[in-house]
Amino acid sequence: MDKMVVVGGKTLNGEVRTSGAKNSALKVLFSTILAEGTHQFQNVPDLKDIQSTSELLASLGIHCERNGQDFLVHSGSLKSMEASYDLVRKMRASILCLGPMLAKYGEAVVSLPGGCAIGSRPIDLHIEGMKALGAEIELKEGYVRAKAKKLRGTTFLFENITVGGTENVMMAATLAEGTTILENVAKEPEIIDLAEYLNKMGAKISGHGTAVMKIEGVEKLKPASHSVMPDRIEAGTLLIAGAITGGEVTVMDCVPHHIESLIFKLKEAGFKISTTASSVTVQPLKQWDAVDITTSPYPQFPTDLQAQFMSLMTVANGTSVISETVFENRFMHVQELMRLGADITPKSRVAVVRGNPNGLTGAPVMATDLRASACLVLAGLVAKGETTINRIYHLDRGYEKMEIKLGKLGASISRKS
Repeated sequence: MDKMVVVGGKTLNGEVRTSGAKNSALKVLFSTILAEGTHQFQNVPDLKDIQSTSELLASLGIHCERNGQDFLVHSGSLKSMEASYDLVRKMRASILCLGPMLAKYGEAVVSLPGGCAIGSRPIDLHIEGMKALGAEIELKEGYVRAKAKKLRGTTFLFENITVGGTENVMMAATLAEGTTILENVAKEPEIIDLAEYLNKMGAKISGHGTAVMKIEGVEKLKPASHSVMPDRIEAGTLLIAGAITGGEVTVMDCVPHHIESLIFKLKEAGFKISTTASSVTVQPLKQWDAVDITTSPYPQFPTDLQAQFMSLMTVANGTSVISETVFENRFMHVQELMRLGADITPKSRVAVVRGNPNGLTGAPVMATDLRASACLVLAGLVAKGETTINRIYHLDRGYEKMEIKLGKLGASISRKS
């Protein structure tokens, strides 16, 4: 099993490019179930989650391949209507094959999903949305079993904001008969990216990026070509990497307004940030102030950057309060940061971080989930001595060649088996 070894104390400087967004690429790949033929994508990152999605699609009868800069998906009539536990358990996003299968083929059998253990993340709103469209759904022996002769447009209010639920029901509604109005939907950029690809396929979706979405059902969709949006979470992580080492780092090929909440907090801490249409630069700063953050759905501070920002606060001047409102179990990285010398008092949903600019010392640590693994790499960049991060297969689920990107900026980082 691979591990990452980081020797702290190196100041990062230079330019680094952002890869395609994992949380967008996964969704557009699942949308190919809706239309037979060859779909052509660009900017699809090479990640474990992409491999898992390709394996799941292959089990259904859909073939994926990389051809130079293109990622091709050859979608045909499905040979199976079951997404098995062995494949779905690896990745929570697998539940997103439910809506497309149900809309296109009138049935789906999908295992309850797995993924990072950061909270319960129920799929009840996915199921309620499908039922509102006319599906009959049964939960039996760990599987969601869904049937529908023909989905029909409806008005559905999401009780809570859910990214996956919005995406799943939106995809199902594209082939429903009539018009569907979805209220209190998520507004994440990845949802906009998915909606734009669905519209390229012939769907009629409007309102994406706002709280109310309208989908006029069509009879058939066709394959199209699409470039996946840049990964805003990777961009934010790389920006924090530059900030925590006191260097000047420019993150290229990103969309700055996608991480406005992070940029605002970095400026509040004392960092000088400059942006262009497709890049963000953090200027060198030797000491910065502690600031509080509260995670919330987009466009507020993202839960997927909470752990990385906590690393930055462990070496800040003063005390910060970090509140996690999205997932109930997303402070598992706290105990590992404390192994490095961080002074943190965790509660169930709040962590008090007492910063110490010279307070971290290298030690062996264990990655517990995807974003926690990135947080530990960032802490290792400034910890005295050597930090070894074990179980970095979590990191490979969502970050493409992170050690290579950080190494080119000047980090002392290597992967070992």
